[in-house]
Amino acid sequence: MRLVFFCSLFLYLSVGWAFSSHALNMESRQVTDSVSTPDSCYQKDIFDVLFPQKKINTRIPSRKVRAIMIPIIGYSPGTGFQLGAGASLSWPMGKNPATNLSAGSVQLTWTTERQLIFQVRSNMFLSRNKWFIKSDWRWYIFNNPTYGLGTGPSANIPEIQGLVIYQPAESVYAGGSFPMKYNWIKFHNILFREIARYYYFGLGYHFDDYYDIRDENLILGEYQTRITPHYSYSLNHGYNPTQYTSSGLSLNFAYDSRDNIINAYEGVYVNVQYLANFTEIGSTKDGTRLWTEFRTYIGLSEKMPRHLLALWLFGSFKLSGSTPYLNLMSNGFDQMNSSGRGYVQGRWRGDDFIYGEAEYRFPISRCSRIVGGVLFANVTTASNRDMKVPLFGYLKVGCGFGFRIMVGKNDRTNILIDFGLGQQSLGMYLQAQEIF
Repeated sequence: MRLVFFCSLFLYLSVGWAFSSHALNMESRQVTDSVSTPDSCYQKDIFDVLFPQKKINTRIPSRKVRAIMIPIIGYSPGTGFQLGAGASLSWPMGKNPATNLSAGSVQLTWTTERQLIFQVRSNMFLSRNKWFIKSDWRWYIFNNPTYGLGTGPSANIPEIQGLVIYQPAESVYAGGSFPMKYNWIKFHNILFREIARYYYFGLGYHFDDYYDIRDENLILGEYQTRITPHYSYSLNHGYNPTQYTSSGLSLNFAYDSRDNIINAYEGVYVNVQYLANFTEIGSTKDGTRLWTEFRTYIGLSEKMPRHLLALWLFGSFKLSGSTPYLNLMSNGFDQMNSSGRGYVQGRWRGDDFIYGEAEYRFPISRCSRIVGGVLFANVTTASNRDMKVPLFGYLKVGCGFGFRIMVGKNDRTNILIDFGLGQQSLGMYLQAQEIF
């Protein structure tokens, strides 16, 4: 309850500060509109400081491929220390200036918990934005705890149908953590076609293969039995608890009026996806899901576009059939692995899952605008249908602060350093490109 109060107050003050700043800017604009900004005060990046140039074009965006290499150093309770390297990329597809910049990232990470993570993510606009390709490829050799389904008590583990247990079953551990090891191959691709300005319709293929799954706390012995949430869910829903696959096709709708997909200062993004997994194309079981997502960016200053309020809301809902346990939505497993700051990746997972976040973004170095800051707060709710835990039955909140260092002013690439606080949890995060 203390964390709920603290993060609610944190969000209230952040949003209040943002809109009071907006009001002050509106009141002062009549006086300051006639006063020109000093020539030396324009958006710079770290390279302008390291390698100063005589003339800098601040209006025409670069049409060249740009790559920002960064070391990956971080920490979270689930992964331990993370070490690796990554690259944030932006590039134009063709020479037409009306074509949005494409963006992507490549990451290879090793953690002290003996995890190996390789990811390639991209959002590509073809000439004049008539076609748009969204891809998310991953290969994980993973060691990550799960905490059961839903945002309710961690002891919510349903009995296994048809399994008779003669000895009392242990199911509650320190912190509600159930360590697991597994490997994961993810191959998601969606091809969108523009049907009107900002409106896109697309078809996608989604493949997720989980193999060599090991429930480290699972014990099925004659004199001792210890059941885990993953094992119980898998058997109750007809899955082999050591390997399963999701393979399906999706229908997608998107509305995207953002001025930049790497780091938006204004605009709205909406995405709706209907996904159907079919055994005929390799899925272990049939099932359908619905994904909905909304983002908006509210500018608070005409003269400093980095001063804004960003809002993010998404939901994942099981419609029919079945979805394997590890393929159910959980925090930190969105495309950018950024949801749920303040909690270990995978801390909250559910049959149905809703997540919301507000982030107040502001410049710190007011002339060069190289350094910025953020204040954020988020809330998660997830269901556990087998145990009758509904959406909104329990809410889990997180909050924190961070810094932004501009390393590419033309494509608005930032280095992100964030610190998050959750319920009996905390984390530090380092990455390139914005959280959302």
